[in-house]
Amino acid sequence: MEGGRRISLHDEEGFEGMRRAGRLAAATLDFIAPYVKPGVSTATLDRLCETYMRDHGGVPGTIGYHGYQHASCISVNHVVTHGIPSADKVLAEGDILNIDVTPVVDGWFGDTSRMFVAGEANLRARRLIDTTLESLLAAIAVVRPGATLGDIGHAIEVIARRERYGIVRDYCGHGVGQVFHDAPSVLHWGRPGTGVVLEPGMIFTIEPMLNAGRPEVKRLSDGWTVVTRDRSLSAQFEHSIGVTGTGAEIFTPWPQPGQGLQAAS
Repeated sequence: MEGGRRISLHDEEGFEGMRRAGRLAAATLDFIAPYVKPGVSTATLDRLCETYMRDHGGVPGTIGYHGYQHASCISVNHVVTHGIPSADKVLAEGDILNIDVTPVVDGWFGDTSRMFVAGEANLRARRLIDTTLESLLAAIAVVRPGATLGDIGHAIEVIARRERYGIVRDYCGHGVGQVFHDAPSVLHWGRPGTGVVLEPGMIFTIEPMLNAGRPEVKRLSDGWTVVTRDRSLSAQFEHSIGVTGTGAEIFTPWPQPGQGLQAAS
């Protein structure tokens, strides 16, 4: 239990459902990578993602979710999360962006996001991207039965503080499966040995959001778009994972360091 909410434990059938949904989520981000380039609008990227998901047996889980009407969230530069695709938002040279997709396959939600670059990112932006990915992988590395949610948050916090980045505290990872957002809440900071103890069968996302400046954010009047208050760059990576008998299974297996950051020109 977490705050009165029951944390679901899934069997092999559930893990297989998440594998199918997660593979499509990861494949969607692989597919979109060559289209991320200067001069392309985020609305175009969103339409391509939607078509790919539908053509491969999925339905975008974000369409209709609390009134949201797009197949992805695309967050550019100082947009932290929930960026709304728009024909007016055209990528410029050096823009960094997070693309977040959640296809639903046979009732299971595959939730993942990663960073992309339009053209060539400057060193400051690249360092932020690399560190954010490092923090996600460090967090996944501590997942095993008997570890705690505090261990996950601490792994991220150590890396973020090493680089003096702000850790966004207003949003966090979450349980996922046949429900889009479920227990537990997976904070991206914490103390080792505290919080919910991990058990085999738990499924959740880990999705650290790091800011190059301060951690504070604000939500814009559209009700969705979240930006850094100081307009510093922000980066995020997200995987959906399951706790196994010995560690973690990544359901959304997009490429790992050295392969996962696409730069198109």
